[in-house]
Amino acid sequence: MSEKLFQIKSFITYWLDAVDEHSLHSPFFFDFYTGVVKGRSDNYAAIESLRSKLLNDKREVVVKDLGTKGHLPNKRTIGSIARTSLSSPRFSSLFHRTIQKFDHKTVIELGTSLGINTLYLAKETNVRVFTFEGAPALASIASVTFDFAHAKNITLIEGNIDHTLPDYLQKHRKIDFAFIDANHAYEPTLRYFKSILTKIHDKSVIVIDDIHSSPSMEKAWTEIMQNDLVYGCVDLFRCGILFFDPSLNKQRVILQF
Repeated sequence: MSEKLFQIKSFITYWLDAVDEHSLHSPFFFDFYTGVVKGRSDNYAAIESLRSKLLNDKREVVVKDLGTKGHLPNKRTIGSIARTSLSSPRFSSLFHRTIQKFDHKTVIELGTSLGINTLYLAKETNVRVFTFEGAPALASIASVTFDFAHAKNITLIEGNIDHTLPDYLQKHRKIDFAFIDANHAYEPTLRYFKSILTKIHDKSVIVIDDIHSSPSMEKAWTEIMQNDLVYGCVDLFRCGILFFDPSLNKQRVILQF
């Protein structure tokens, strides 16, 4: 089965199984769905203005992509990278609302790309975001993006995430929110998840992107949901959201979004 056909099949399954607030019996997930997933967004006009500039940027860059997302060519325009690699405003604003909801302070992002999603994660000025990017060309563009946005609460960590993430984890005590959007394959996704797991607490949230993009990512997502420390899972098709509060008692929901 081709990857595209797999994604279509996975989406049909998701569409048939997804529920809204009327089918949610858990007070926690009802509150999360109505207040966060379907919650009112802030004004992101300044960030989206930067996205528009990137989408229209015809400069070419050579990207050494350590991930597998889309099997894209190494030499691309910045605009094409923006079209294919950036999280949509819909999902980026959801991540921001999640950080707001749980009053998270320490945020990490694996896979900076051009830095637009990072700006959403860093929108709360009392949040500190550490974002990891393995491709030097993308890290350079993201750095300029952060300068344009006057974002002072972002630390960009450049280099192979297999090396930079363990180094970061050795030096920091806890992680409140993590967004995993780097190497879209089974083994590295599991490895990143298990590494971050050593620094989470019961109010932490981990988001894993592209959980149904390929059979290997769907396999990784299935195994991650079964981890002993995971007590709540939300499937939004594009991404999966994990909760670690034991009071949730191993609940899994597939939500319309």
